[in-house]
Amino acid sequence: MKKYKKITQLSKNRFLNLFKLDALDRKGNLFEYFFVSRNKTECLKLKTKENRAEGLVIYALLKEDPSKIIMIKQYRYPLDDTIYELPAGLIEAGESCEAAAIREMQEETGMTLEICHEGREELRRPFFMGAGFTDESSCTVFGLALGSVTGRLQEETEWIETIIADKQEVRRILREEKLSVRGAYLLLLFLQSDPEEPFAFLK
Repeated sequence: MKKYKKITQLSKNRFLNLFKLDALDRKGNLFEYFFVSRNKTECLKLKTKENRAEGLVIYALLKEDPSKIIMIKQYRYPLDDTIYELPAGLIEAGESCEAAAIREMQEETGMTLEICHEGREELRRPFFMGAGFTDESSCTVFGLALGSVTGRLQEETEWIETIIADKQEVRRILREEKLSVRGAYLLLLFLQSDPEEPFAFLK
């Protein structure tokens, strides 16, 4: 049984929009349900049933010392505060996850990303971000970062500081700092990793 009758787009923005569903409960009663999406109405996942990634997060270890991970500390407008994250971004039209990750890594940190292709593909597929309020999916790109840190490619609306963290610092961040949930879970993998075989968990 279809669980909604109508979709109405309530905003018009190039990045993110609010939608209202005339939804149905288990007894067939109508109620309003609101969610946000980066997709156009015809491409909403409740219509396409596709799980295509709109964004990505980058799990990047320092190439010269894989016992360290690249993180960022970024100001987020909805919080009016700075939180710790892993580098991340949106995938542009026609762009692969890997190409987007290379571009975003350069833009946010100034560093070059070498993609790790080893291991199981299912760990790189898109997963939903927060299906209670959005249809957005994100994938993870794994790799090694090299080069110098610079903020010269950041947008005017971005306040990003690059952090190169060892396991001791990561433990401190997990204990004491504000942190994105996907960053937190990926950092748990990092804490279990062996610098001699840093991507063994992908096998």
